[in-house]
Amino acid sequence: MRIATWNVNSLRARLDKVTWWLERARPDVLLMQETKLTDADAPANVFRDAGYELVHHGEGRWNGVAIASRVGLTDVIANFGEPLRRAETPDVGDDEPLAEARMIAASCGGVRVVSIYAPNGRTVGSTFYRAKLAWFDRLRGWLAAAADPRAALVVGGDFNVAPSDADVWDPDLCHGGTHVSPAERLAFEALGEWGLVDAYRHHHPEPGRYTWWDYRAGSFHKNFGMRIDHLLVTESVAARTVWAEIDREARKGKPIPSDHAPLAIDLDQPGHAFNPGWK
Repeated sequence: MRIATWNVNSLRARLDKVTWWLERARPDVLLMQETKLTDADAPANVFRDAGYELVHHGEGRWNGVAIASRVGLTDVIANFGEPLRRAETPDVGDDEPLAEARMIAASCGGVRVVSIYAPNGRTVGSTFYRAKLAWFDRLRGWLAAAADPRAALVVGGDFNVAPSDADVWDPDLCHGGTHVSPAERLAFEALGEWGLVDAYRHHHPEPGRYTWWDYRAGSFHKNFGMRIDHLLVTESVAARTVWAEIDREARKGKPIPSDHAPLAIDLDQPGHAFNPGWK
């Protein structure tokens, strides 16, 4: 089974790129973030034509998460199983993450998968930063209450956290900003303490591999990036993981790609081969 995650940065704008990648990489399950669609606008028919069921949890112009599966899709919950709160500041994003579409879970092929899109945080110490840490507390609390670290579980998505200095192109330049602050990294580590393993790092200890690059200043071509998208798995899934890769090629070409690259893992045996473009 191949499970992948990808912050698509607008599913409407990247739909051709996503369907291209479904054929290129042939994931069995694809977790998506930042779809920026309402549920009514989610292109379930396009995924159906490609052989996938789609579930979507969205709100419109911001956020939005989805799961596409060709190995079954049952027991769906969104927003930690609770209704979205009514936003008090609907014209501002990232400050009320429990009123934003950032989590959806389903069972696919015997594995419970969770697609998450963590808040950005913007600047350390801001309202947005505090909201980000509160959202991570909510995720950790939900795992403790509703999940089992002994079960087959994958929590994947855009965590907006680079867990270590090896996950950023220049730790000195990044120091003092969001994504690398001690509190954010501790929030990420707490997920590991609950029982999740970083599946990519389990197979790739080397630095210089990232999932996000700024669109500006040639950052992608210079490889000035961050590894902020992750597939965190329970020990039983880690033991089944035989391959992990970031597809750098999906960050290239036209139409304009997402600023994130997809990350994939294979369970039990290698899936369809493709060249991810790393030298």
